[in-house]
Amino acid sequence: MNIEPTLMETGDSSVQSVTEAVTGLAVFMLDVDGNVASWTSGAQAIKGYTADEVIGRHFSLFFTEEDQRAGKPQEALDSARTNGRIEWHGWRVRKDQSRFFARIVVDIIRNQAGDIVGFAKVTRDISEQRRLEERARRVIEFSPCAMLMVRASGAIEMVNIQAEQVFGYPREALIGQPIERLLPARYHGQHPGLRTAFLTSPQSRPMGVGRDLYAVRQDGSEFPVEIALNPIETEDGTMVLAAIADISDRKQKEERIKAALKEKELMLGEIHHRVKNNLQIVYSLLDLQSSGIEDAVAQGLLRESRNRVKSMALIHQMLYESNDFTQVDFAGFLDNLVPTLISAYGIDPGRITLFVNAAHVRLPINAAIPCGLVVNELIVNALKHAFPDNRPGAIRVDIFSEPGDRVVLSVSDDGAGMPDDLDIAESTTLGLQLVTLLAEQLKAEMTINRTKPTRIELRFRVSDLE
Repeated sequence: MNIEPTLMETGDSSVQSVTEAVTGLAVFMLDVDGNVASWTSGAQAIKGYTADEVIGRHFSLFFTEEDQRAGKPQEALDSARTNGRIEWHGWRVRKDQSRFFARIVVDIIRNQAGDIVGFAKVTRDISEQRRLEERARRVIEFSPCAMLMVRASGAIEMVNIQAEQVFGYPREALIGQPIERLLPARYHGQHPGLRTAFLTSPQSRPMGVGRDLYAVRQDGSEFPVEIALNPIETEDGTMVLAAIADISDRKQKEERIKAALKEKELMLGEIHHRVKNNLQIVYSLLDLQSSGIEDAVAQGLLRESRNRVKSMALIHQMLYESNDFTQVDFAGFLDNLVPTLISAYGIDPGRITLFVNAAHVRLPINAAIPCGLVVNELIVNALKHAFPDNRPGAIRVDIFSEPGDRVVLSVSDDGAGMPDDLDIAESTTLGLQLVTLLAEQLKAEMTINRTKPTRIELRFRVSDLE
């Protein structure tokens, strides 16, 4: 119960019966000289004295020795006479000489003529409350974060040690000052509105989610911060406890990481660019070499090697031009590769049609290069063998993803078909040998359909290649 004495206009024994009903408080009366005139069970429970032990004795016996020497008891009575009512906090002494921290209220008592006839005194033992408050104060005071308590008006009410160190002010220079003193000038106009909005619906939360926040030190330098806001209910209304962390070191580390990542991206781009250029040089050398050879078989071998180099160079070129050096847009790769192969073999596009279905498939480079070479080899094989005597037809390339991180790649044609006695794994041709080796590199399951249509299909899991 929160019961405080009110101005009493009676001095009779009815007061005794009322105060006896109050529990948890030491409620008693003093005469005009400060002697105990009445005593209650609540007073006895808190102070330890019986009525016989205290009635008629001066109430100064409840004060500490140092307060008695300082004249605090008489000062309290004089203040009550002047003001009619006084409140304060302080240490009090029980009968066994143990101390407790109390909240004390003294009201004057007047008779019907208006004369002061005594005092009504209430003492509440708030030792536990003070202990908890002191514990909370110490937690705040020695917190590793800067802590500020701010009134609804924006005035700084409390500052801890870390706040002094972070902002560079002694606490005496901050108490009572507007919180805007610690903010950059560009925030001064909007901050009062933000504070009002927070107090309209107060709840613990971080401040400025998604925004970079800055504070200002005494020397005028700005620094990045993270702020957590907590509403605190006090006798003076709702205040805001702000926990402020200086994140300058973290920001600097983030900037260094960003710079390192940018440097790595530039380096990777340069690597892919140089690899592509080197492969292009090899391609050009093979092209020059083939132009000086009249033997058709030798020319064919050089052309096939040149196409393999071109396939790998295309992948590195696409990585160099991409914003993501870890994934290759395989659909874009095929769109560039297929016309190159048609042109290299002098195929009439009206006779053999190529279809590509590779929407939204992206592969890491360790899967993209072997897949690109597989497609190259199987298309070249179909162009050479599937359509004899200028027979028209179609070649189809499909690649798609399945649940479980699986990829399915297939190359098919509607040409003459594959001989029943042809074993790809035992083939003596370099192209089919490469397909077998590349399938093993991809850890792929390979299936073959020999006719109507002829199709070679690879299924593999990207995560198996990591």
